[in-house]
Amino acid sequence: KNTKRFTDLGFADKQAGFYGMIENIDENMGRLMGKLAEWNLYKDTIVIFMSDNGMTGGGSGRLGQPVAKGYPFFNAGMKGLKGSADEGGVRVPFLMRWDGHWKAGRDLDTVSAHIDVLPTFAAIAGIETLPKNQVEGRSFLPLLTGEKKTLSDSRYLFTHKARWKTGAEPNDFQWKNFAVRNQRYRFVGGGTAISVSERQRKNGVSPKDALFDMLKDPGQKTNIIDQHPEVAEKMRAAYSKFWKEARPLMVNENAPMSPTRPFHVWYAEQMKNGGIPDWKAPKL
Repeated sequence: KNTKRFTDLGFADKQAGFYGMIENIDENMGRLMGKLAEWNLYKDTIVIFMSDNGMTGGGSGRLGQPVAKGYPFFNAGMKGLKGSADEGGVRVPFLMRWDGHWKAGRDLDTVSAHIDVLPTFAAIAGIETLPKNQVEGRSFLPLLTGEKKTLSDSRYLFTHKARWKTGAEPNDFQWKNFAVRNQRYRFVGGGTAISVSERQRKNGVSPKDALFDMLKDPGQKTNIIDQHPEVAEKMRAAYSKFWKEARPLMVNENAPMSPTRPFHVWYAEQMKNGGIPDWKAPKL
C-alpha cells in the first residue's frame, strides 16, 4: 500500500519502497501512540524515537537530484550522507515523551549522542553510580526535567567511518574519515566527504582537514580552519588521545568474515519457497 502510493506519484520502485517504509513506520508509531492513550499508559511509559545514522543515498535517491518530478532529495541542508563523518552522516532525529513528567513541545539544542542514553535511563531509575570505565556518556535528564537549560561543553564527541578490511591495521586508518564535534564546532579530518571523495583520493587529490562553525554554518559550506587553527589543534589532539585509548579495544580485527551473507541467503530461500507473506495487522 505504502509503496504503491509512491510509485503512483512517479517514484522508481526502489525509492518508492524506501519512502513507503518511512511512511509505514510513521503510521505504526501513530497506532502505538493511539493505543498508549487508549490504555492510559502514557504516564508510565517513556516513548523514544531515534535513528542510527544520517540519510542514506541510493535507495532514497541521489543528493542534488530530484527523487521524482516535483520531489527534491531532502537532507535538511546538511553535508554528507550515511558513511560520512560529516554532520549529515551522523545526525539523527531523537524524540522523547513522558507525560506528566516532562514539558512537551520543546527543542533541546545541547549536542548529545547515543552514549548518553544509558546514563539518562540510569538517572531516571535513580542509579547514582555506574560501572567505572565502562560508561562514557552523561545523563541529559536535567534538560528533560527543565532543571538546566544546557550542559557543560567540556567534552568532545568522536566519529570514525572505519570499514577497513579484515586483517588490516587500524592505525593505518586513524587519520582518515574521522570527525570531532562539540557544541559549536565540527572538525572533519583526513579526506572525508567535505574535503575529497574516495574517487578523488584514488585519483591523487590530497585530503585536507576542515573546521566548521556549526552554529553559524550548519551546512558546512565555509572551512574556517585557517581563521581558528588553535581550535582545530585542540580537537585533533583530543581525537589522538581518544584513538590511543580505543585502539587496544579493537580485538577482533582478524576474525574471519562469514563466506556468505546469511540474510541474503535466507531472503533468497524465502522468495523461492513462496515469497514474503502479506502482513496482517494483529488485533490489539
